[in-house]
Amino acid sequence: MSSQPNNKSWLFFSQQPRHDTRVRLFCLPYAGGGASIYNRWAEELPTQIELCALQLPGRENRFVERPFTNLNQVVETLLPIIKPYLDVPFAFFGHSMGSLISFELTRAIRNEYSWEPACLFVSGHRAPHVPRERKILHTLPTPDFIREVRKLNGTPEELLQSSELLELFLPLLRADFELCETYSYKMQAQLTCPIVAFGGLQDEDVPRDALGAWHEQTSAHFCRRLFHGDHFFLHQHRRHLTKFIAQRLLHQNTTCQSCGIERGIAS
Repeated sequence: MSSQPNNKSWLFFSQQPRHDTRVRLFCLPYAGGGASIYNRWAEELPTQIELCALQLPGRENRFVERPFTNLNQVVETLLPIIKPYLDVPFAFFGHSMGSLISFELTRAIRNEYSWEPACLFVSGHRAPHVPRERKILHTLPTPDFIREVRKLNGTPEELLQSSELLELFLPLLRADFELCETYSYKMQAQLTCPIVAFGGLQDEDVPRDALGAWHEQTSAHFCRRLFHGDHFFLHQHRRHLTKFIAQRLLHQNTTCQSCGIERGIAS
């Protein structure tokens, strides 16, 4: 990604903003992740889709900044930053923590500006109104916290084995977990944009029913797609994801066949 920071390094575009962009896809990271996780996405999406990865404080080029621990503050901060870039059809993709932020940011845009995305893509997270089953992690003692993080299989083992790297990385990871674990869902009117929910068949933290419950958040079309893999299936199936997202955004009349709820990829 030819990273050109905009608005105080919040937004990283895959290319210089263009007048012929058909859809602008905003991508939000999972806990501990940064904008760079979407670098390869920018290479694989068609040029009609302009990818914009959001860089939150506390990671990568913003490492020295204090990370957020409250989701509402993230949304309130992002709303005016992102508004100038909603001048073309837009969509959101978020994985895990990024799904929650994308969902609440979509509702805030709807409430404040009466706009909604062409599609909301959520990945690796139970529907926001479904109660959490996992225990609270961000307050655990460091050894227990590391053990639980290791189970999610998303943090490189060499980082978890390095006391120096852990000292730098753990505050961000704890902050991101706190942001998710202190989130409180508030009922509002359903969205009117389509929602697509992606999940991993072996993701023990996001059961199939909890992923499918996203359909209750929209009055429009809903689709659930499942992949072989654990919580971080998105890396293994990146090409499938980008291909499907591009098809949905550039051909809005494309819907999932079968029941209209689920069309899985088992590869």
